[in-house]
Amino acid sequence: MTQTNLKYSCFIAVLYFGMNVNGQVAPKDTVAKEQKIEEVVLIGYGTQKKENVTGSIGLVTAKDLADKPNANPLSSIQGKLAGVNITNIGTPGGSPRVDIRGVGSLTGNTVFIVDGMITTDISYLNPQDIESMSVLKDPSSLAIFGAQAANGAVIIKTKTGKGKPIYNVNSYIGFKKVTNIPKMVNTDQYIELYNEKLMNDNGSSAGSINRVNFPENTDWFNEIFRTSIVNANDFSAMGSLGKLNYYGSVGYLQDQGNLAAGQGINSGSGFNRFNTKLNLSYKITDNITIGNNFSFSKMRTDVAQNPLLDAYNAPPIFSVINPSTGDYQFFNGYSIPNPRAKLDMYRSQVRQERLLNNIYGELKFLKDFTFRISYSTDNYSPSQYEYTPTLTYTPVTSQEQSTLVTRNFKNRNYVWDNTINWKKSFGNHNFDVLAGFSRTRTTISQVYWASRGVNYDGTNGSLNAANGTGQLYVSGIDRDDLGVDQDQQRVESFFGRLNYDYKGKYLVNASIRRDASSQINVDRARVFPAVSAGWVISKEDFMSEQNVFNLLKLRASYGELGNPNVGRGFNQNISIIGGGAYFGNSGYPAATIDQFVDTEIGWETTVGKDLGLEMALFNNKLKIDAAYFDKDSKNVVYDVVQGTVSGAGNWDKFKTNAYSFNNRGFEVSVNYNTKLSDNVSFGVYGNFTSLKNKITSVYGDSYLETGASLFGNRIVRLQNGQPVGAYYGYDVAGVFQTDAEAAASGQAGAKAGWFKFADQDGNGVIDSRDKTFLGSPIPKGTYGFGVNFNIYAFDIAVDFQGVFGNKIYNYNRERRFGNETWDLDMYENRWQGAGTSNTNSMITSNQLIIAPNSFYVEDGSYIRIRNIQVGYNLPKSLANALSVTKLRLYVSAQNPWTSFKYNGFSPEINNTDRVQMGIDNNIYPISAIYTMGMNLTF
Repeated sequence: MTQTNLKYSCFIAVLYFGMNVNGQVAPKDTVAKEQKIEEVVLIGYGTQKKENVTGSIGLVTAKDLADKPNANPLSSIQGKLAGVNITNIGTPGGSPRVDIRGVGSLTGNTVFIVDGMITTDISYLNPQDIESMSVLKDPSSLAIFGAQAANGAVIIKTKTGKGKPIYNVNSYIGFKKVTNIPKMVNTDQYIELYNEKLMNDNGSSAGSINRVNFPENTDWFNEIFRTSIVNANDFSAMGSLGKLNYYGSVGYLQDQGNLAAGQGINSGSGFNRFNTKLNLSYKITDNITIGNNFSFSKMRTDVAQNPLLDAYNAPPIFSVINPSTGDYQFFNGYSIPNPRAKLDMYRSQVRQERLLNNIYGELKFLKDFTFRISYSTDNYSPSQYEYTPTLTYTPVTSQEQSTLVTRNFKNRNYVWDNTINWKKSFGNHNFDVLAGFSRTRTTISQVYWASRGVNYDGTNGSLNAANGTGQLYVSGIDRDDLGVDQDQQRVESFFGRLNYDYKGKYLVNASIRRDASSQINVDRARVFPAVSAGWVISKEDFMSEQNVFNLLKLRASYGELGNPNVGRGFNQNISIIGGGAYFGNSGYPAATIDQFVDTEIGWETTVGKDLGLEMALFNNKLKIDAAYFDKDSKNVVYDVVQGTVSGAGNWDKFKTNAYSFNNRGFEVSVNYNTKLSDNVSFGVYGNFTSLKNKITSVYGDSYLETGASLFGNRIVRLQNGQPVGAYYGYDVAGVFQTDAEAAASGQAGAKAGWFKFADQDGNGVIDSRDKTFLGSPIPKGTYGFGVNFNIYAFDIAVDFQGVFGNKIYNYNRERRFGNETWDLDMYENRWQGAGTSNTNSMITSNQLIIAPNSFYVEDGSYIRIRNIQVGYNLPKSLANALSVTKLRLYVSAQNPWTSFKYNGFSPEINNTDRVQMGIDNNIYPISAIYTMGMNLTF
């Protein structure tokens, strides 16, 4: 079997740090006449044959990332890996949220090790530059990274060159549009509901409105959205010049965003990125190799003042422009801004240049030893301005001077790694021993300017705070009230690892790492061990005669991790009190401590166990990987109620090591690839993950009510025995059909048409003690599956992805203060009299009926076609005639169809606050993207 044929029936991953290693074709003893390419994966500070890995690692190749219209490579692997839940964000250039086997921390992020550099943000990285990704899922795999990896880690290797020159051009262009836009009432329906509300709330039609006075019928979503263009172009060259291997690329990406720009002073919500990359390695001698991995990116993000919630609330009876003034329409008597004006009368941009550089050297000595030194730097300096002019369309009494805020950030980070590796075999005993030292430093500083009365003349140069009045300048200090942060974090580590196997059948991996962190005041240094073992059953003598299993392996692991990157909450704990100190009869300002702080906040820790089974069957055509995991996060830092402290301003949000929680579940992935004929091949994959999350302890047996609130009622409650982010409120048991039924309920002020809240404690009175938990934002299950065909010159691939068992809190729908509009579902299913509805209430603005309750908790399950792609490869004869190696043309659709029940844009909610992860509160929606593109190799 040739390698050309083999590539259609085997999944191939060749992954190495700093070098390119060709897979070798070798006979397999237990399967006659079958050959294979050994699968090699990235692990911490090295590589390992896949069949010898004893931890749980998800693999992603360049093929998984290619030709997807995503600025961030993580978006392209959604639904591809078991145990990895990726929640995309609709904002152009935004970063998805990554949860690996559940919620690891309430504040931390997954880290990415890109060619040796550790970062939490890879928005700068061009997906076309990535050769492979390894997602480390279990603590034994993560432990070698210690304090850096408590929330999971992804090792990314960018492309390298070898051999004759190869040139690649990749390009696509397409459009994106917001889909599943909620259906809202029109003007006639709004007037009907408005007048109905007056009768329900006041028992009178006084103040009613009519169509004559409101002739407009504005679709506010249509006013703020547009169909926009996405475009990306990349060129790369790779190869060798003597002993020098090289890979270089340049690329440009543009995403215009779906918020309509070009009116007023707004710049929309677009994202632009220019990036270049150069990877070099030079073999000085057979034993000495040096190299450099260089990346530079320049990005611009247009930041719109998100008008989605206002467009959801704005009545259709108002026009965008007031015909009598020619200015924007002011909604007199309504506490809702004009959505189009809100979008247009604000301008903000973030500009950023980012330079990452990794230099390394590798020395082989005494035959079995390799010393490697690597020094990586990550320097970026974002600058942002936020400008709001005088809102001339509002009443003169409420108009204010224009405001300008500028922020200039400086981030200077480095990672210095030193490792020595010993590999030796004694007969059938194989040893791979690693020892190392690592030091990282992250430095953040910010300069803040604010002023009023700055005039914008259409150029960014005019937005200079020095041109305004009432200037405020902050530098070199923390100002939490202004979002100004100055910080430096340092971690110093020693680590070691032993990989041992006997005949490739019995596998042991043990590692230990000692981390010391500047973020911790006491017990700054901690030691984190891990151990794992595997048994390759398929290599046993009793399996030598069978021809079903190419691989059958059992594995088990245990590991501990620590996270020192936690908020400490005591940067500012004093308040100035006017007239707080008296001398004689005169009062003078005084400072007082008004925050109760914990100065001994310590490490968050993670302890995890994993048990897995791997199988490859039928000449490696079918591969199955299944695992059970159990992970405990302990001493998690977050706010908690500390009711025993009187007089403290933060008694209800005391920050400390307050929580512990557990994540456990089962995951399985299946891949099948086969060649049906010389010109037809077929592949199918699927994965599934179940997850159960539960808080297992809370500081002082306390709790925390947090998240979005309405009239002082918080939506989320963190409490022992409940999932993280669980919603808390009243359980709706129906709708009162008569006033008599409401009067007998014990629910204060209730009447026919109101929600009927369940009496949880059975005392006949409905009050705060009847609040209960209403659901969890964490999916009980996530899954992905897909199919691909290669039929002569054509290739077809379809990917599906979905979640189930989670709930969404529809805060957009609940958030009402008076005369906001309604969605069509509310119009069609509202209560209008006895027997008309037992699910939807009457139309009302009464605060008691819109207290947090189960009506606003909706099913978050969905299934989506994530990608469809059809490609055509130019026949070789024609490609040769054009002097090219390969030319492929394709069309694709991303998110073209989603099936869900949620009353909103999308059930995929990416909230920046992990505790509020399921609350839909002005969330930028996910778009459908349609593209056509080209891959050219010559």
